[in-house]
Amino acid sequence: MKTLKGEHIYLRALEPEDLEFVHEIENDESIWELSNTQTPYSKYLIKQYLEQAHKDIYEAKQLRLVVSNYKNDVLGLIDIFDFDFKNSKAGIGILIKEEKDRNKGIGTEALKLLVNYCFTHLKLHQLYCNIAEDNKASLNLFESQGFQRIGLKKDWNFNSGSFEDEYLLQLINTK
Repeated sequence: MKTLKGEHIYLRALEPEDLEFVHEIENDESIWELSNTQTPYSKYLIKQYLEQAHKDIYEAKQLRLVVSNYKNDVLGLIDIFDFDFKNSKAGIGILIKEEKDRNKGIGTEALKLLVNYCFTHLKLHQLYCNIAEDNKASLNLFESQGFQRIGLKKDWNFNSGSFEDEYLLQLINTK
């Protein structure tokens, strides 16, 4: 069974050719609040990051994969972060870049593939994510894959002049 290949999309490692795509995402101010970014990233820094992307998840404690369709169009990014081998857990984040590609099942398929990869290959016990209370699309996406809201962090993030609450969601591997 191939864990990173789905029916409509597949997940792949970052390549040097992804520089422009990653640069666009990291410098898109409209999504900075999702990643708690406050300053732009230079192409130089992103190029250095891509050069280090080959590092093993056990060393880097993170893994960023490209979400691509079978025409090799780059659609988004999906991340494993805060990888904690000792406690068998990690955080997950996902971004489908273009509005036109959202709500078409791409995120659902990518998340399903990554969850399966984490539980099958990395042998993780649990995954978690942090989602702003008003981000209904992301809440629906993660809950559709079995993630459960386990807490609400009050006034957690400061965005657009006010504090916003953020949910913590968790998925425990029961197999």
